[in-house]
Amino acid sequence: MSLVKPFRGLRPALDKAADVIAPPYDVLNTEEARERAADKPLSFLHISKPEIDLPVDTDPHSDEVYRRAAQNLQSMIAAGVLVQDDKPCYYAYRMVMGAHEQMGLVAVASVADYEINRIRKHEFTRPVKEDDRVRQIDAVNAQTGPVLLAYPEAPNIDAIIGMATARPPDVDVTADDHVRHSLWVIDDQKTIDELTSAFDQLPALYIADGHHRSAAAARICNQRGGEKEALHRYFLSVIYPYHAMKILDYNRIVRDLNGQSSEDFLAAVGEIFNIEPVDTAVAPMNPGEFGMYLENQWYRLGLPTEKIPDDPVASLDVSLLADFLIEPLLGISDPRTDSRIDFVGGIRGLGELENLVNEGKATVAFSLFPTRMDALMAVADAGEVMPPKSTWFEPKLADGLVSYRLG
Repeated sequence: MSLVKPFRGLRPALDKAADVIAPPYDVLNTEEARERAADKPLSFLHISKPEIDLPVDTDPHSDEVYRRAAQNLQSMIAAGVLVQDDKPCYYAYRMVMGAHEQMGLVAVASVADYEINRIRKHEFTRPVKEDDRVRQIDAVNAQTGPVLLAYPEAPNIDAIIGMATARPPDVDVTADDHVRHSLWVIDDQKTIDELTSAFDQLPALYIADGHHRSAAAARICNQRGGEKEALHRYFLSVIYPYHAMKILDYNRIVRDLNGQSSEDFLAAVGEIFNIEPVDTAVAPMNPGEFGMYLENQWYRLGLPTEKIPDDPVASLDVSLLADFLIEPLLGISDPRTDSRIDFVGGIRGLGELENLVNEGKATVAFSLFPTRMDALMAVADAGEVMPPKSTWFEPKLADGLVSYRLG
């Protein structure tokens, strides 16, 4: 079995792409999805968040929701809104957000390689979220949410994709969030074979985002069994070169100071970190540096380098903040379950941290240096797991641009 292979993509008709594409299913809650899809009958949210077409009090995990997803998908196929390509193809996929651009490949990736850790993970999954994806894939008999993967240094792959995209894209649309999504259909057999061979020579691929989707695909594969090259033995993926991917900071807010006064807390922080009050918001420029906002004042915190462990997980900035400050000084040992801590994606900006503290929704906020892709890959290579909320990838893939039917 190949590490990746082409597939017959299910895509919007060319004049419908702008009406169909939508944010990933897990970026919006139900109410946000309902508002986003209002007056947009072709939005892919009717498939990825089908509870928006049911009464407001509908349980989003009820059988009726998954049935509605299947009905909506079939209706859009029957109406010619979504059309399946006649032959297996690869698809080059470019996203442009502001000055940032990344070009990669849409393919299906091998579940077998996922299971032997050639497609490497760095997160735990939650059973309830896995179950939701299994039921959705089963109901629609398709994978509609791609897994975001990264490939290591491979100039030959970059070059092949570059040559395949030296022409105008087949699809070129700008989403509501101003991210531009462009797609090139790669149906030339010579190029397809070159790409398949080049990926087969890679030591590994890395899951950047989509651990629940890949785990669900593996469960579907094991449930269905069947022949080695069955469609369900692969999962929908978008694969970018690791050096092109953009990870934003994933910041923290904490509700209280664990019973301490501000003065005592600042003194305790100063015993561990180099601390300096500053006049502007702190966007850390280096690993081991943090911003802290408390009582209308920003501070720059620096952890002495001799305190940073030589370990792929413990040396992550999210781990350093947790191990040296959030747990010992604020008493939060499990950020997955402790309601006193919350997480703010860097896309919202440092002003959001100030607002949350100034409005009394948090007492203290911390800005972090973004996790680096090479650090993520080192954790995955070591077979370890990153702390929760370690990475915030931007731009986000568009749901509905290409889907993968399993039958």
